[in-house]
Order: sequence, then C-alpha cells, then structure tokens
Amino acid sequence: MAKKRILLMAGAGTLGGYATIDLLENGWTVDVICLNDFTSYNKNLRYIKANVTDELLRGLFAENRYDCIIDFMCYGDKDMYPARGSLLLENTDQLIFLSSYRVYADEEHPVRETSPQLLDVLDDQEFLNRERYAIPKSHCEKWLRSCGKNNWTIVRPVISFSHYRLDLVCTGAYQLLRACKGKKILLPQGARNLHAGLSWAADSGRLIARLAGNSKAMGEDFTIASGENYHWSEIADMYTRAMGAEFIWVPVADYHAVSAPDAAALFYDRMFDRNIDNSKLLAATGLTKADMYGIPAGINRELDCLAKNPGLVARFETPHTLAVDAKIDAYIAEHGLA
Repeated sequence: MAKKRILLMAGAGTLGGYATIDLLENGWTVDVICLNDFTSYNKNLRYIKANVTDELLRGLFAENRYDCIIDFMCYGDKDMYPARGSLLLENTDQLIFLSSYRVYADEEHPVRETSPQLLDVLDDQEFLNRERYAIPKSHCEKWLRSCGKNNWTIVRPVISFSHYRLDLVCTGAYQLLRACKGKKILLPQGARNLHAGLSWAADSGRLIARLAGNSKAMGEDFTIASGENYHWSEIADMYTRAMGAEFIWVPVADYHAVSAPDAAALFYDRMFDRNIDNSKLLAATGLTKADMYGIPAGINRELDCLAKNPGLVARFETPHTLAVDAKIDAYIAEHGLA
C-alpha cells in the first residue's frame, strides 16, 4: 500500500513542526515548503526551500499527487485567495486551510465553531477595512464554503506557543524572559480573569495532523484547542512557578501604551473571553482531553529548550523589543513598582 503524501505550505513554523512529527509517526510522507535551510534525516520528510508561488506549486503537482495539503500561509489580501484556493483544491483530496480563532467575536461563551465572527457582527468599519489577519481569514473561509467543492477543512488554532513564540496576553518571549534578569513584567489588569485562548503547539500541531485524511473533517471547520481553558492569571502563575517570573497587573491603557502591543490583537482578541468548546474537534479526531500534553508541561518544555539553545533566545532581541523593554523599565521606575 502506497504511503499517504502530504504537502505543508510554509510548514516549518510553530504549528507545522509539531504537525510534521505526528504525521511522520502515523505513516505520512511529508513535503514541507519553507524558507529555512533545514536538512532532513528522515527518508519520508523533504524540505523544499522556496517561496510559495503558483509556479512552484504547479511543478510539484506535476510530479506528485498529494492526498492532503495543509496551507499555513496568511493571505492579507482576500482577493488573492480564490485563485490560490482553486489551484490547491483541484490538486489534492483534502485542503486544510489555516484560519484562526481570532475570527470569533466576543458574543458567545463558550466559543464554538458556530459562534459569530467579527466580520459578520462588528460595526467598526475602520477595523474591518484595515485589519490584515482575522478579517481576511474570515473572507477566505467564506470563499471556501461557497466554492462548490467540499474537499476542504478549516482549522482555527488558538494561540499556540513554542520556543518560536511565547505568549502571555500580548506579552511576547523577550519581555517574559525579563524574569531571567530579575526584572518584573507588565500585564493588563482587564485580562486577568479572562479565559486565555492558548494551547501548547505540540497539542495544536497534533490535533491538526489528526484531521489530515480524516473523512469526518471534509467540508467542516474546527477550533484547534486542547480545551484547558485557564485564565490569564493562571497562565501567569505557571510562568512564576516555572521561572520565578514576577508580574505587575496594570491598567489596560498603560499596558497598551508601554508594552506597545498590536491594538487589533489586544482589543479584538486578548481582551475577549476565550472559553473554548473543543468537543467537535475531539469527536472527529478520537482524542480526549487526557491525550493532551497540556500547557504546564509545554511551558516547562519550551523554556528548557530555550535555556539549552541561546541562539533561539537571540532571535527575540530586536530594536523593537529592546525599545519596549526600556519603556517597561522606565514605567516601573516612574511608578515606584520595582
């Protein structure tokens, strides 16, 4: 029996790496298009270093029939997607499209696959016209549902942390790693008791992989989440236990001004309550909550990975993160919070 073959587009990142592990363990032959200079030592895994273009894809499709394609690309311009989506759907048995849980509005709790989306209920026209992540993904979803085919699966991952990215509300890895220097970290008071839309990427990647070649996933959408539903304050406590991190909960306006997070991510996602119902996903994959590795284990594993690989930590230091770090220091000193 021939091995199942799958193509991961832009698939060497946070989710793609963990999905690849599960796919290989379950008998797939995996091709990954990415910009990284990776070498594979597994005969069933091939890295293709290239930009994802229609020309490249047509060349691959002339050589291979893919049982499944997972598209990890982000299409900021919704008008780009119909031509690309048609090309992919015509050359595979199943297309898995990476959307995001950020498409959901804050109108139904817990959040389910049928929950209202921002695109459908929001009156903020400036946000709808300018936002280049959640709103375009909703437009791509709409096109898939209206394209006349059903060999697609929509996945909406929650925030999926790994050594590539750590997330605590909108605070990223470089600010979290202030703890290693004995420095305190700012978080927004208004998010403290909100459910965090967060999972370890090892769980999210495996859940996506279990939808590949899955007949129950055809023409369906799934929120990709481990279903742990911790509050942001509980996630902060996990970092305190893991690395001694100390947090200062400040007004949301101060957090936004000083930590300079993306306004769309903060006010149209992290300040929403993200209590996720993942029962549809578990039913389709056959997994249970007990099968998840879990956020606490993931935090310890990824921090250990960073501790052993200084080069990974160095990637987080940019002119922007250094500037934010200095602003946090100044805020803490000015308000006598040290």
